[in-house]
Amino acid sequence: MKTGVFYFPTDYGMSAIELAKELESRGFDALFVCEHTHVPVSRKTPFPGGGELPKRYIHTHDPFVTLSFCAAATTNLMLGTGICLMSQRDPIVTAKAVASLDQMSGGRFLFGVGAGWNQDEMENHGQAYENRFKVMEERLEAMKALWTQDEAEYHGNFVDFDKSWSWPKPAQKPYPPILLGGETEHTINRIVRMADGWFPRPGRGFEPIESMAKLRAAAEKAGRDPKSIQVTVFRAPSEAQQLEAYQQAGCDRVLLEIPDAPRDEILALLDDYQKLI
Repeated sequence: MKTGVFYFPTDYGMSAIELAKELESRGFDALFVCEHTHVPVSRKTPFPGGGELPKRYIHTHDPFVTLSFCAAATTNLMLGTGICLMSQRDPIVTAKAVASLDQMSGGRFLFGVGAGWNQDEMENHGQAYENRFKVMEERLEAMKALWTQDEAEYHGNFVDFDKSWSWPKPAQKPYPPILLGGETEHTINRIVRMADGWFPRPGRGFEPIESMAKLRAAAEKAGRDPKSIQVTVFRAPSEAQQLEAYQQAGCDRVLLEIPDAPRDEILALLDDYQKLI
């Protein structure tokens, strides 16, 4: 089982570039960065974690710009979005960003995606909250066409374009692994149908033994090899015994949390995390 981290890259925190270098030098597998385009001041949508929205959600850099700088500063570190909010992103522009980053990083990109939770934010992007999963699915399908076809077209309810050329194509074939966030049975079925991996969060319905068994059963029912679906656990517990349970359950990667703390605190935390590897 591989060990990586996730981080909200902000304008006041430790540089994600420096963090990427430190992670690679310590033998970590991956760096995933979070995304919010903006946060409406209205705050009609409660923070899922409860209480006030943490400062880091408001100060987050663009994930693709951030990961491009991190890619240039590293050689082997895998680079991922955790998660990219596809209900809020233009699929043609995002397909090019993904392909460009994957090409220029030498095939080191992992595409963590989700539909999002902030209704206010989605509505500012012109999307209805109740359509977020349908929108996400169509956009992913359209992006796959752009990545794999010389002349791609897509005609759906939310995405519609005629035959088009779109280069570069991703370095990874047919495209970077799509890791889908969520914990419900609907999510599992959606993963089996259209994704390359699962991106669950502990404490929200994900229990390693039971949940991995559900994933395998759903894959087998659909006629898909369960081994073709990789599992990366977001915000995994930083405790050895619990991580061993994830490994025994068959999880492929765990992501430990990097807080928006001062640089020295983060480096000390990396030293502690390194012992878990």
